[in-house]
Amino acid sequence: MENFLKILNIVGARPNLPKIAPLLREMRQHLEITAILVHTGQHYDENLSDIFFRQMGIPAPQVNLEVGSGSHASQTSEILKRIEPVLDEHRPDVVVVVGDVNSTIAVSLAAAKLGIRVAHVEAGLRSFDRAMPEEINRVLTDAIADYLFVTEEDAITNLVKEGRARDCIFLVGNVMIDSLRHFLPVAQQSSIGTELGLKNGLGWERFGLLTLHRPSNVDSPEKLSSLLGAIDAVAAEVPVIFPVHPRTQQRISQAGIRHHPQLRMISPVGYLDFLCLMSKAALVLTDSGGIQEETTALGIPCLTLRENTERPVTISEGTNLLVGTDPAKIVAAAKDVLAGRGKAGRIPPLWDGHAAGRIVEILLRLVPRKKHPN
Repeated sequence: MENFLKILNIVGARPNLPKIAPLLREMRQHLEITAILVHTGQHYDENLSDIFFRQMGIPAPQVNLEVGSGSHASQTSEILKRIEPVLDEHRPDVVVVVGDVNSTIAVSLAAAKLGIRVAHVEAGLRSFDRAMPEEINRVLTDAIADYLFVTEEDAITNLVKEGRARDCIFLVGNVMIDSLRHFLPVAQQSSIGTELGLKNGLGWERFGLLTLHRPSNVDSPEKLSSLLGAIDAVAAEVPVIFPVHPRTQQRISQAGIRHHPQLRMISPVGYLDFLCLMSKAALVLTDSGGIQEETTALGIPCLTLRENTERPVTISEGTNLLVGTDPAKIVAAAKDVLAGRGKAGRIPPLWDGHAAGRIVEILLRLVPRKKHPN
């Protein structure tokens, strides 16, 4: 019988991959850790997921639950049903979940019911908007997790207000930024700029980068048309590159929305290509949480097309501006950035590329170990 630390790591959707990659890389440095990777298959698309696994050096999952898409209730219940026998078979010392997708809460709940400890990476983030499914996932996961790893001070305040003991909360930095720092030199070698005609012998031309995927922004044809109308006004100033999520593309096609020729819709790109584009953009417009953090780490002006954010440190300290979804405000803010009047920012404390090391050190120190067969 061996007294090693057995860690079951969960991914469910593409945003989880840059969060889990540095943790797995760190775990492999410790002979006393056995790390198992489980993919729930919550979101799975060869173009969206496989390329991330390859580019980020993430090993093939030992287990794939192949849950697939569905309503929140059906997807969450299916993950609960399929993960329980996996937890029973492996009996890990701790389950590590990241982010705020349905897999995060479903696996946390199954583990907690079986008496298995749960560690939540990116704990304590709050938009205070219960209409967001992710907000429900965050609050519930944090209520049952044993170890809460946070990226910013506001998250500590939120968790303490919700009744969590301070001694189970750890400010460790941001694993997303671990991935960014690790892969940025490789990403800078990407040929995506040349392929899109944004780069020539003289360097990069000015351009904007757009992502839109939140249901609140893309499911209503009127809302989507209004937002893209604002982006058209920005595209009249500089080309705007828009890697379009398949779901968003479907909504645009269904609504018959036309767009400015300089709003360039392209297929989704891999992590390295997107990181390259983000690092060279004059501004980024997004409704994504992670991109708010990455632009802050890169010092790139970011306009967040939402009425709230669960990552307030990107506003208080970073380069992020919460502009909402009013077209006039979006256009005015973008023109300010393009005129050189963008918001300056700084990198938050501990966003230094070593968050995964801190997390693994804490797990090694604090998680009780069972006797496992050789």
